[in-house]
Amino acid sequence: MAALSISFIVGVIGNIISILVFLSPITTFRGIVKKKATENFKGIPYICTLLSTSLWTYYGLLKPDGMLIVTVNGAGAVLQVIYVTLFIIYAPRDSKIKHLKLVGILNVGFYGAVVLITLLATHGSLRLTIVGFICAGVTLGMYGAPLGAMKNVVVTKSVEYMPFMLTFFLFLNGGIWSVYSLLIKDFFIGVPNAIGFVLGSVQLIMYIIYNNKSKAKKLPLEKLEEEGAAHLVHGTVEMDKYNEDMKIKKERSLNKIWSLPKPTVLRQLSLQKIVKLHSTNVDSLPLSTEDDDDVENQNRNLVNNIKHLPR
Repeated sequence: MAALSISFIVGVIGNIISILVFLSPITTFRGIVKKKATENFKGIPYICTLLSTSLWTYYGLLKPDGMLIVTVNGAGAVLQVIYVTLFIIYAPRDSKIKHLKLVGILNVGFYGAVVLITLLATHGSLRLTIVGFICAGVTLGMYGAPLGAMKNVVVTKSVEYMPFMLTFFLFLNGGIWSVYSLLIKDFFIGVPNAIGFVLGSVQLIMYIIYNNKSKAKKLPLEKLEEEGAAHLVHGTVEMDKYNEDMKIKKERSLNKIWSLPKPTVLRQLSLQKIVKLHSTNVDSLPLSTEDDDDVENQNRNLVNNIKHLPR
């Protein structure tokens, strides 16, 4: 009775953790609906989980005292139907066709075939054993489906498309159901969940490693951006200072030109007289000697006048 009570408590805890696992993609799908695009997220894990929960629901219905298995997996199957539907709606055309084919093959064809064959061709413990083996294999596929995301993490060195909450709760889910299987001695539940616990541990380690690397890459980039902004501001200040200096020099040059002394009226008249005399036609002057003497005297007086002009 004590063992039964402990197994029931562990089973309830397993139900709670499994429901959290099934609810963890809500954030991912909220982003998909908001962006109206699936980006690099993979739909295969949700299709595999839908198949797994559907089969485990069937297994729980066949197994005596399998109510805890039925409740958690039935709720999980409903949530997975919603996730798969949303993924197919917002996936690109090629991806949409691919995932629709997978749903048809796995969730309709394969699941329907298992139910029909086991109901029609087997009975009793044999039916439960066959379904148990199938459930164990599919659960391994469910836990192995995120391996594609793990490969993407290694290639891109980024955990952007590896949801942490899903990874964390898959780790817990594998652990708690492994304990539950030991208590009720159901190795169909125990083996795949123990393997899932190991895979979940590996995924968590990868998340921690590559999340730290992503942060380490971001810090130098942010520092470079800050330094670039500082250099830009410094260069702008230097350019403004240069322009201001050039403006001041230009103003000083203009002031210096305008401050030059203006020629006096007398000097202006003298210069006009010189220009007027030089512009006189030499051919019009008399050719006599006296006239030559007069011209020479006038030239001499002109030179003297120029010498006595005010400087």
